[in-house]
Amino acid sequence: MAVKIRLRRMGQKKAPFYRIIVADSRSPRDGRCIDEIGTYDPNNDPSTYQIDEEKAKKWLANGAQPTEVVGKLFKLAGIEK
Repeated sequence: MAVKIRLRRMGQKKAPFYRIIVADSRSPRDGRCIDEIGTYDPNNDPSTYQIDEEKAKKWLANGAQPTEVVGKLFKLAGIEK
């Protein structure tokens, strides 16, 4: 089972809000997730994010692969593999 750390879209039309989740790569974008590790709000200026660093490091150590956007958020938060 390939596990990904990716974004789940929430919020209203044209006002997205994202949750950073851990999910099976075969599940749909807004489908079932294994764990929720943070949030990302691109509507604010500057964009705001909140990541549970302990959970993120645990999932990275277990082999979960972050998507490109989540990888950039991890880099901003100072989370390394």
